[in-house]
Amino acid sequence: MDFKKYITIVEDYPKEGIRFKDITTLMQDGEAYRAAINEMAEFAKEKKADVIVGPEARGFVVGCPIAYALGAGFVPVRKPGKLPREVISQDYGLEYGKDQLTLHVDSIQKGQRVVIADDLLATGGTIEATIKMVEQLGGEVVGVAFMIELTYLEGRNRLKEYDLFSLMSYS
Repeated sequence: MDFKKYITIVEDYPKEGIRFKDITTLMQDGEAYRAAINEMAEFAKEKKADVIVGPEARGFVVGCPIAYALGAGFVPVRKPGKLPREVISQDYGLEYGKDQLTLHVDSIQKGQRVVIADDLLATGGTIEATIKMVEQLGGEVVGVAFMIELTYLEGRNRLKEYDLFSLMSYS
């Protein structure tokens, strides 16, 4: 399926010069959304994933249905203050400053095979921070999966050690 025909390009969002790739139009089409999730779930199945991890917020709308399709668990990665139990945290760089992600300390078991799923791979900072936390808890990241990869931002270079799957790419 040509998934790009379901992506809406929004000019100058969230700021001037950005061509935002909007996945909500893909999600609004039941057949396209199911096909996208099924392809990503097949990747996770081939990796023998025990659990799917997804960073907020769009990682939830990608990761949860993948986990459901596999009968696997889903683990959310959230911003500080959003998870109710004990967490570990990881800082990561943004264009202007830093941000932080958190993960429940009991969410990943030592030796679990983990696939991290998100909507978009840009610079790779969010996924790199997520990987660090998963590995700190003893999980084995066996793959990372994205609906969209922005190849011109070279996020793949930060993730060279990991098997990477993307449904579509923009250069």
